[in-house]
Amino acid sequence: MRSLTEQDIRTSFVNCSKGEAKRLAVPRDLAERPWDDLDFLGWRDPGAPDRSYLVVEREGRLVGVAMRFQAARSGFLHRSMCSLCLTTHPRGGVSLMTARKAGPAGRDGNSVGVYMCTDLACSLYVRGKKVPESGSRFEESLTQAEQIERTTGHLAAFLDKVHA
Repeated sequence: MRSLTEQDIRTSFVNCSKGEAKRLAVPRDLAERPWDDLDFLGWRDPGAPDRSYLVVEREGRLVGVAMRFQAARSGFLHRSMCSLCLTTHPRGGVSLMTARKAGPAGRDGNSVGVYMCTDLACSLYVRGKKVPESGSRFEESLTQAEQIERTTGHLAAFLDKVHA
């Protein structure tokens, strides 16, 4: 992914108003992000523990999505799997992220959801740059490039539902 500026990020959102996009908390560490290892920029809002955001480049343009999630209250032995990168996490490492749909459907209150790594670090897990709390990922027969392609495909399917 190419590096983004705060202005790039704020103008990319498709499922919130311009005013909401102007007020949302943009990461302050954009210069330090590992852009070459990211398929999308994802972050949680430090001022609103139930909000997260992601920005991805699709067909030459940036698409930003504002999402909400409820903090998991899972038991110690409970494990969940991210539906994008297929990384398993214990105790709330995966959350149901819900996004208001874009356009009139979203204004009518319609939303879609996806189970995602709560820290939004799917790209880093797939590349082995970050290790999940459980210590490892499932060993797969797919190459890393195929795993990255699968992850971006799952993300594209979710974004298609936001736009539908």
